[in-house]
Amino acid sequence: MTTETIPTDAGDARITWHRARGARLLLAVSHGAGGGIEARDLRALAAALPAHGVTVALVEQPWRVAGKKVAPAPKTLDVGWRGIWPAVAKTGLPVISGGRSAGARVACRTAAELGAHAVLALGFPLHPPGRPERSRAAELLGAGVPTLVVQGGNDPFGRPEEFPEGPYELVEVPHGDHGLAVPKRAEISQEQALETVTSAVVRWAARLG
Repeated sequence: MTTETIPTDAGDARITWHRARGARLLLAVSHGAGGGIEARDLRALAAALPAHGVTVALVEQPWRVAGKKVAPAPKTLDVGWRGIWPAVAKTGLPVISGGRSAGARVACRTAAELGAHAVLALGFPLHPPGRPERSRAAELLGAGVPTLVVQGGNDPFGRPEEFPEGPYELVEVPHGDHGLAVPKRAEISQEQALETVTSAVVRWAARLG
């Protein structure tokens, strides 16, 4: 594991690399507006994917690196993501653009312009809680590349059954909330929930070529 600071027009970002030996793909994945790369699903992917030939680059947006508590506007998040892209593209590997929550929106919005090979959306915030009329489905549907959504079954930002039909795959984490946490009373454990996440991404990435 190594870290690298990347200057962007939104400030310094940071990449934590989890490299795969003989990698065939690279997953560049960022956090949401309320947390960092310590998120349970990001940690699980960084631990699991390198054994399957996928290098993982965990990206901390400039606002997190600067120690701020509140994420900036979406357009500023996009600026930060564009700024880190040359650092992941220079590996020469096909890059999956990924993120959780707000980071998933960034990945979808910028995928086509950056030449992403695919998009991984973890906990895509389809709408604000209790506001289904404020749909962000257009961002997901407009990604323009193969897309996998991993969504908690009880996510207040959009349960799986609320998602429209479209050119993407969706995997449900039963009982998962927006952070893919499951309650202790659920019939699956937190470890099993994370295994659902990692195994789904491994299978999907294997089909990407």
